[in-house]
Amino acid sequence: MLHRITDWSDAYANGANIPGGDRWPGLWVEPAKAMREALTATGRAKLDLPYADGERNRFDLFLPETAPKGLVVFVHGGFWVRLDKSYWSHLAAGPLAHGYAVAMPSYTLCPENRVSGITGEIGKAIDTAAGMIDGPIRLIGHSAGGHLVSRMVSSTSPLSKPVAARIAHVVSLSGLHDLRSLLPTSLNDGIRLDADEAVVESPALLHPADNTRITCWAGAGERSEFLRQNALLANIWKGLGATTDCVEEPDRHHFNILDGLLDPQHPLTLALLG
Repeated sequence: MLHRITDWSDAYANGANIPGGDRWPGLWVEPAKAMREALTATGRAKLDLPYADGERNRFDLFLPETAPKGLVVFVHGGFWVRLDKSYWSHLAAGPLAHGYAVAMPSYTLCPENRVSGITGEIGKAIDTAAGMIDGPIRLIGHSAGGHLVSRMVSSTSPLSKPVAARIAHVVSLSGLHDLRSLLPTSLNDGIRLDADEAVVESPALLHPADNTRITCWAGAGERSEFLRQNALLANIWKGLGATTDCVEEPDRHHFNILDGLLDPQHPLTLALLG
């Protein structure tokens, strides 16, 4: 049956279309705080490390119990207009259990910033964290964060070449990969994308960097637009020479899709580190 989207704002509305969706992001606040406190008490948390001069240009670095095997960088979502690093600290649990350090940056939000500016800031955050931790680097980002980590392994990545060469795997979790469909949404009142920026900042319209490995992962219960965006990048970049996978995890929606990172043996954690 033919289908045409007429309400683009609703197509990207997560909380309103998930039973009890208004519980998030508040549901993450306390477990994230508890994780920071626990790791700080054991000397395994370095908080609010600067990577640039802006007020929000800070990242938290969480350390495993032994010398790190490598670095995981988690980049948060919020449609580039809301949230910060403080909501996600507990999600470091899975990678930490495998011996990886985990960095979680904040960034300057739109409309004070532009999406292209955020891309540049995340590049600086990863470069800075990579200078502190040796070994392979694995990136994971959620929603708008999925866009940002995908941009790090595109042909116009802001990463320094030595750091880019260390990227072993990227997981775009419920990621946004073609920004053009956000132009007619009410969300764009805050993002302020224009047509040109939507093109140059869309990973699906860019070539992947050489030797890119990327997994696009979404919940099977997500809005159809997120499922389309998830499949889109894996499909296009596979045709451009990248190593890709596309996963739709059963019984997960846009928010609880993150829960896999809490479990060291969950398929999401194992995929990220594989």
